Amino acid sequence: MEKTQWYLGAPNSVVLCVDRIGAGQPEGRFYHAYAREGTSFSNMEEAIFQLERFYDSLNFPHPTTDSRTFINRGGHTESRKERTRIMRDDELLGRHGDLGTFIIRVQHRQNSSWQGRITWMDRNRTLYFRSIWEMIKLVASALDTVSEQEDAALEQSWQDE
Repeated sequence: MEKTQWYLGAPNSVVLCVDRIGAGQPEGRFYHAYAREGTSFSNMEEAIFQLERFYDSLNFPHPTTDSRTFINRGGHTESRKERTRIMRDDELLGRHGDLGTFIIRVQHRQNSSWQGRITWMDRNRTLYFRSIWEMIKLVASALDTVSEQEDAALEQSWQDE
């Protein structure tokens, strides 16, 4: 398979690796160029919050709305430090999940959501998403496709015997 869709293209690109489905939720880790080890997550909500913190630490893409909270932080703003790339693109693209691997490129953070592109590396297919919710649904539909194929393969093996 030709890997024409496998590129990062931005300093905030991440490789999302899904290893298993636990309690109905994808579990795995994601990688970015600024750390060798992956950041683990046990559900998509946790992954989204961790990715949002990562984007905030880079201040890229810059959000068009401020984060809202019930807790008054007294105007405290987190200082942004310059990050140094530790992993090369080819190292990042070499990371893979057991169930699925996705390259996430968030291009904008507008209307308190994300807009960008997601590449399903296993199928070399890229789609644009207009919100975090749409991105989550794209990941879920890819994982559903994988589980349907596994179910079909299991059914075929039972029929063969």
